[in-house]
Amino acid sequence: MAFLCQRDSWARQFTTRVVSCCPAQLPTKNGGKKETLQGFHVILEDTILFPEGGGQPDDRGVINGIPVLRVTRRGPDALHFVLTPIEPGTEVQLELDWDRRFDHMQQHSGQHLITAVADQMLGFKTTSWELGQQQSTVELETPSMTAEQVAALERSVNDKIRARIPVVVRHLAEGDAEGDGVRSRGLPDDHSGPVRIVSIEGVDANMCCGTHVSNLSDLQVIKLLGTEKGKKNKTNLIFLVGNRVLKSLAQNHANEKALTVLLKQGPEEHVEAVKRLQNSLKQLQKNNLNLQRDLAVLIAQQFKNNPAQDPVFVLHRKDGDSEFMNIVANEIGTEETLLFLSVGDEKAAGLFLLAGPSEAVEKLGPRVAELLEGKGAGKCGRYQGKATRMSRREAVKAVLWEFINHGGSEQ
Repeated sequence: MAFLCQRDSWARQFTTRVVSCCPAQLPTKNGGKKETLQGFHVILEDTILFPEGGGQPDDRGVINGIPVLRVTRRGPDALHFVLTPIEPGTEVQLELDWDRRFDHMQQHSGQHLITAVADQMLGFKTTSWELGQQQSTVELETPSMTAEQVAALERSVNDKIRARIPVVVRHLAEGDAEGDGVRSRGLPDDHSGPVRIVSIEGVDANMCCGTHVSNLSDLQVIKLLGTEKGKKNKTNLIFLVGNRVLKSLAQNHANEKALTVLLKQGPEEHVEAVKRLQNSLKQLQKNNLNLQRDLAVLIAQQFKNNPAQDPVFVLHRKDGDSEFMNIVANEIGTEETLLFLSVGDEKAAGLFLLAGPSEAVEKLGPRVAELLEGKGAGKCGRYQGKATRMSRREAVKAVLWEFINHGGSEQ
């Protein structure tokens, strides 16, 4: 049986009854952390909420005001996951998240159109597609596409949108000869009943379970953003349809206005202005690196010129790097002096270097990493790594002095 959402993709509200309500779980992510929600699968007599399938994500909505968090298909049934149980037999009101649904309708019907025209005009068949949250992708059976081919394809699909070509959904009996030659990637193993055909009149006929617009004019516009290299000599064509094009244009316009204020240049000069800034930044970084090197040498010379040199040398700089630390170690020399150098945030994460006599570094290196709650590795009298608690530097200093004062043995 086709659900009401498949028979009428434009239905936004619907009254029906609960057939069953069973305990269920929903794996999900909360702030990147995996968790499992405990809830219920509700089966209704019919539904306007589309269960995921055919490359199209599932719908969202409410049942009697209760949010539906996921809709999946199991055989002929749509399972609506909710956190609150609903008694079987209850008459319920469904309300659809229309913005999400219409977006999916535009992207899905747009994909059908792109797939059909790419095949007819260029001979590039679609092997898969993805309806993403921000943009969608069609995987084409070609190792590459030229910019001219992308532009020609974009013109053709938008010509057909302006031609206001109807999109028709039909249901055929399984095995009906009228379904022969219809584009299809096969039916699910548990499919039963009529076969659903989505046709763009005179352009395409495709076996599909998804929700679609009723006329290509509902798509408004298609923008092909370009291509990326796909897997196994295939090409991914990235696209936006309808309202996503408008949202992208609005966002780009807002970015353009912000850049105009920041760069104090008109939009036509943004690229050159950024290039100049990049060149200036590269020169500043080069100058800063040279100054860091000079400073490292100066610090080392200052230590070496001190007639009363301590056996332990400790230094921290917030704006240094690994090269800075190694220059200091090279200039001071590590035959007799034990050096503990660190760079980065004084109370958070950073880099460290322990240098000195090989035997001492080999003994102390893992202990230093442990105190700083970091990781490191070493050889030839140097042990360096990353630390997460630079605030423990004083504890490291104490351990090094204790090692020296006890004649080269840890206590």
